[in-house]
Amino acid sequence: KFKIIMKQILFAIFLNLTLQSVFAQVFISSGQITYERKINLWAGIPDDSFEGLKNMIPEFKKDIFTLDFTADKSLYSPKGEQKKLPIPLPALQNIVYTDLSAGKNISSKNIFEKNYLIESELNKATWKIKDDFREIAGFNCRRATTILFDSVFVVAFYTEEIIPSVGPESFNGLPGTILGLVINRLHTTWYATSVEVDHIDEQKIIPPAKGIKSSVDEIKNNLSGLTKNLEDKGNQLFWMIEI
Repeated sequence: KFKIIMKQILFAIFLNLTLQSVFAQVFISSGQITYERKINLWAGIPDDSFEGLKNMIPEFKKDIFTLDFTADKSLYSPKGEQKKLPIPLPALQNIVYTDLSAGKNISSKNIFEKNYLIESELNKATWKIKDDFREIAGFNCRRATTILFDSVFVVAFYTEEIIPSVGPESFNGLPGTILGLVINRLHTTWYATSVEVDHIDEQKIIPPAKGIKSSVDEIKNNLSGLTKNLEDKGNQLFWMIEI
């Protein structure tokens, strides 16, 4: 009888530990995600007359970003110093604070040597959930797609194992966290390389405060003279600023 009771106790302890492990794995609400952003710079060279640029710039620009998150807030920011390019591109070192409960983003973006502070509503992209999956940073991720700016196709891979509806840059709106993002027309991908599940000090997840307070529309208007002769390349500059 004693042996039976001990077996029941040991089984109960084992079951409790197993359930705790599964719950911790499936329902993650805080932690830090590390992303590698990869930009194909050569793909953005417009035509043969600019082929000489390939001798000045690397084919790919790779940078590391982190996303600290809790249940309703996140802070996406660059990690370490980025290598400068001979030809400056806008919005490469964005800091993006997301407040899901307030429905807003506050972003710090460096655009042609000026730093702007932009407050906006959350991105209201209409996502289509697909039935294919892939593993990213050890998590099972489902594919979703959307179209931004009328013609920019975006692919995201999100996991329901991490609860907050956040992701790199200002992307959100999926039933889980985005661990992979592909925007072919910007020749850019973001993929998580690691996820650290830990208690995050929410007091450190605060919006950026430095920069010229502005809106995306005001910035686009200020740059219109610079981009009016660039055709689709001008549109790409605006898309980089808006994402």
